[in-house]
This record gives sequence, C-alpha cells and structure tokens, in this order.
Amino acid sequence: MEEEIKFQGHRNVLSLHSRTIEITKAPDLTKNGDCILGVSANKACNDLNSSMKNRLKTSGTLVKISIVVEPIEFELSGYGSNSLEISHGHDIVLRKSNYVDSRTLAISCDKSAFDIPRNLVNLLTSAETKGVMRISVE
Repeated sequence: MEEEIKFQGHRNVLSLHSRTIEITKAPDLTKNGDCILGVSANKACNDLNSSMKNRLKTSGTLVKISIVVEPIEFELSGYGSNSLEISHGHDIVLRKSNYVDSRTLAISCDKSAFDIPRNLVNLLTSAETKGVMRISVE
C-alpha cells in the first residue's frame, strides 16, 4: 500500500533537526522550523486514506518513506504503532523517538532531517522546487 504527498520548497528550509522530519500544508515557514522539509503539502495526517491509517496504527508495521526531489531520492524507514492518532489537519511528522501526538506518522525512524543530503535540502530552499513524499506499508 502506498500514498503520495506533494509539497514544495521554501527559502527557509534548513533541515537540521536531529530527531524529526516534517512536511506541512502551511504555505510559509520561519527558520525556527528546522525539521520542516516542505510546505504547501497537498495532504496532512488526517487526509491519508483510512486503509493506510489502519496499517500505520498497527504496532510493528514497517513504514518505508521516500522523499523525491528530482533527480534525488532519499529513503528512510520507521514503524507504526497502535498509539498513533494520525489526525492532524496540517502536518506530518516522522520521528526517531517513540513520542506520539496527532502529527506523528511513524516512530523509531532511522533518519531525521539532519540526515537528508545537503544537495536535496539545497534544492528545497527554492519555492519553485516540487517534492514528493511516498509512504509505503506492507
């Protein structure tokens, strides 16, 4: 099962956070949002289809995430949890930790914003750049 979320870059994308990655539907971004990789996303947690949410809400489900900004693709993985709410109306957050709130899509991820290659991050500092986050669960 796979779902795609489209987003775009912003001049304030830093991608420096050591524990999370976030994309948001919000069109703007301050430099305080150092985990945010993209803005103006076409989906947030609550927009995901119910089958995807049900799989993500199953503890131990392997979640594979690809972030594609042509010509670069960055991959990471994490896990679902029966504690996940997946209900936030604006954001999607991937976490290295086990912390859960309404924005959390996956926990125990193997990478954070800090791990994203700088050439991909540099592309996303332009509002003209388009990106795709692909979420896959089995």
